[in-house]
Amino acid sequence: MQGEARMSVLYELLRAVPMPKMARVRQKFPRPKLEVSDIPRKIRETLQAEGVIDAVRPGMSVALTVGSRGIANIALIVREIAAVLKERGAQPFIVPAMGSHGGGVAENQRKIIEDLGVTENYCGCPIRATMDTVEIARTAEGLPVVIDRFAAEAGGIVVIGRVKPHTAFRGEYESGLMKMMAIGLGKRKGADTCHAMGWKHMARLIPEFGRLVLANANILFGVAIVENAFDETCILEAIPKDNIAVREPELLARARELMPRIWIERTDVLIVDKIGKNISGDGMDPNITGTFATPYASGGLVSQKVAVLDLTDESRGVMVGAGMAHATTERLFRKADLEASYLNALTSTVFDVVRLPMILKSDRDAIAACIRACNEIDINRPRVIRIRDSLHIEYIEVSEAHLEEAKNHPHLEIVGEPEEMPFDENGNLW
Repeated sequence: MQGEARMSVLYELLRAVPMPKMARVRQKFPRPKLEVSDIPRKIRETLQAEGVIDAVRPGMSVALTVGSRGIANIALIVREIAAVLKERGAQPFIVPAMGSHGGGVAENQRKIIEDLGVTENYCGCPIRATMDTVEIARTAEGLPVVIDRFAAEAGGIVVIGRVKPHTAFRGEYESGLMKMMAIGLGKRKGADTCHAMGWKHMARLIPEFGRLVLANANILFGVAIVENAFDETCILEAIPKDNIAVREPELLARARELMPRIWIERTDVLIVDKIGKNISGDGMDPNITGTFATPYASGGLVSQKVAVLDLTDESRGVMVGAGMAHATTERLFRKADLEASYLNALTSTVFDVVRLPMILKSDRDAIAACIRACNEIDINRPRVIRIRDSLHIEYIEVSEAHLEEAKNHPHLEIVGEPEEMPFDENGNLW
């Protein structure tokens, strides 16, 4: 009874916190893009460039790498690359290349890419999933460089990956083809090896491991994908093996220019409707939300408190990112697979991302807790920003306290009147 009384006091306190009215705002970003209908032509064009597929021979087995991220048009891109290779007489197949994701289980990794649309039926080639690796080299300090066994046994490997800023470190190479070779193809063992050194060394290890894979594995070429601020394909470029290390930093600089952001720089409370591994390796991209889990990267929104409300179904219970929130919901906690989440954290060596924040009954309670705990604010007029997730931020919601700033910002357009947040009878947002 005493515990129930304490909980009653808690929720009475939270439910007394006033909720601000929110207005819909459109964020403006440059939007270069490839039309989906043009992707097959672009794939054929870039693969026919000098030095790209010259090494492909009839009868050659070729492994195509596919990671765990929700990359726009990834299934179509893989299908078209496979089609071009088959026309040259090669025998392409797909390997999941995602380090320890999926709980470090081969069948889970296969299911992850199938959920992204990368299926045998659609892509027209088999998927071969294993956690077995083959050591192909050693670094100068004696660290083993390993790659997926099926890829190692193939006649060639095509490295497919999105190039973008990383969520935990800064360097000449961040997320991209070099990381795909160093960690994605390295499966759990390769991921463990790189991460065990600590994030402060990642900017050095990624190119070191990547270059050793290029020198000692049967890499044929890479296909780099860059997306715009709207999660749309805008650059598709096949890169000859010998040019990957030179070209990727140039594409990373372009990806950084195109990356979205929240144009309002500071707020009291950020509300994130959903986090997930299909959205970001960190559940929510700290380049957007400012919720960095390491001291080796910075940027994004500055906020006092963060409320995370739910977990994507595609994450299969991996709640990485929830630990960077201050409050969440019982709904998210019920979905959490703690073992899979902790395995991911053990591999990355970053525990903060899977800590348990304050767990409350409803969306309203989680939001109220964050508002209530902010310092030096007008609790009746808090600055609040709400986003669907960190991938989709063309439209955001801002509280009335932000409207004057939004009105005067050249990259923001107010497209709705302030309205009460639409909570249902259980206190959850529609």
